[in-house]
Amino acid sequence: MKVTEHIEQAKGNTLFSFEVVPPPKGGNIQELYNNIDPLMEFKPPFIDVTTSREEYIYIEREGLLDRKIVRMRPGTVGICASIKHKYQVDTVPHVLCGGFTCEETEYMLVDCHYLGIDNVMALRGDAMKHQRYFEPTRGGHTYANELVSQIKNITRGKYLHDVVESNNMPDFCIGVAGYPEKHLEAPSLDYDLKKLQEKIDAGADYIVTQMFFDNSKFFEFVEKARSMGITVPIIPGIKPIAVKRHLQLLPQVFKIDLPEELIRAIEQCKDNKEVRQVGIEWCIQQSKELKAAGVPVLHYYSMGKSDNIKAVASSVF
Repeated sequence: MKVTEHIEQAKGNTLFSFEVVPPPKGGNIQELYNNIDPLMEFKPPFIDVTTSREEYIYIEREGLLDRKIVRMRPGTVGICASIKHKYQVDTVPHVLCGGFTCEETEYMLVDCHYLGIDNVMALRGDAMKHQRYFEPTRGGHTYANELVSQIKNITRGKYLHDVVESNNMPDFCIGVAGYPEKHLEAPSLDYDLKKLQEKIDAGADYIVTQMFFDNSKFFEFVEKARSMGITVPIIPGIKPIAVKRHLQLLPQVFKIDLPEELIRAIEQCKDNKEVRQVGIEWCIQQSKELKAAGVPVLHYYSMGKSDNIKAVASSVF
């Protein structure tokens, strides 16, 4: 089923979902299952699986450094298929502009359709570690709205080099990202919302937001989006703070603000065990307020760990 169909069938009840990160190369999918298992009691209708773009490594050969491109994590589509088969739950693979040509994207989408995966999350992706700003892959897309257009074209039988007529055409439900505190590269929130509108106009079906820790930022974002005519479901993305280092890391990486009350509570913690508990309690408070406001889904960023997400969900669902 599509994400939007799950939302419709919930009839106003808030659903639970989460996002997982494939284990590093050399890991075993059982590691992923061990983190998914404790969350299945909350009956997620869908699980997101991230996609990592390529990385550069340097190999020494005859006294010189040879730069090679590698992928450090296993394929997202294969993991989605495994999760779908094991848990009988819909999966949402992330499809990126960065690191993929249009042809590679098409192959991925063909595989998704073949495996019965009905949902995809279309993202531009981040800059590589050595890049100051995002640089598009040669032969790939520059912006997420272009990626959405390619996915939408495939649902109409329009592939890159041919047109296919079939009684079993793909019909992907397309998710895109929204930024309650604006994308880190956007000059203003209004500008960023216009870019979001372009993704919706290209055919996106729902929005999942970047993490935030102040619900008022989310509510203001939704209000502005609705005033622009954006009517698709807007799903809040949430992450419990887990370590004290997040006070510096999250604002630096994601360009988000943390409420002063949360900052003070974390600074008073003696160790990361106490920080983790503060993060859980704050996330419970956030989740209950968002659920009371009638959000369609509460979507949690697990980042490979599920114990704190389970603690939150146990108090909210």
